[in-house]
Amino acid sequence: MFMAYALISPFSVSCSRAQPIQAVYDKTGQLELLKYDSNNDGRPDTFSYVSAGRIVRTEIDTDEDGKIDRWEYYDANEGLEKVGLSRKNDGKPDVWSYPGPDGSTRRADYSTGSDGKITRTEYYDRGALVRVEEDTDGDGAIDKWESYENGHLTSVAFDTAHRGSPDRRLIYESDGSSRLEVDIDGSGRFQPVPARGEPGRSRR
Repeated sequence: MFMAYALISPFSVSCSRAQPIQAVYDKTGQLELLKYDSNNDGRPDTFSYVSAGRIVRTEIDTDEDGKIDRWEYYDANEGLEKVGLSRKNDGKPDVWSYPGPDGSTRRADYSTGSDGKITRTEYYDRGALVRVEEDTDGDGAIDKWESYENGHLTSVAFDTAHRGSPDRRLIYESDGSSRLEVDIDGSGRFQPVPARGEPGRSRR
């Protein structure tokens, strides 16, 4: 599950003579980049890209290893639109989080490969995970769905028939029991599969 990170901005820390913001201009004299050395070690670690007078993206090397590991994208009002992170620390984002109106994460996209293709999406409500959609085989179609309630997994559904909708699912009860259900004909109606010892139910 996604872990929230605080916003880092080159303008959230006051500038001093020892920590100047370096401005870079294009051939027409338009500002295109701001460089900032946040820890005053002589090497810029925060790079804000400017277009039409506003910051559109900020790239940050948070661990000072010479590779960008955080990307902040801004909307037309310079509000934070999404944040990219690099779990592999290879200079490429593989997680993108989207904040809601209250600032908490409302969605997080994950890429398990090196191509940037989204394979898992987590949805949040006021910071709590509520559901997940996942492409487990990388064919571009969702084939796994998870549902959560109060921080607990309540169901997992699978599309094993590759028809675009779940054909079997596991339901987890609050008492620790679970049951397997199947949708044989694709109608959306699930029927319980009896388990040994207790018809329709099994103990986790």
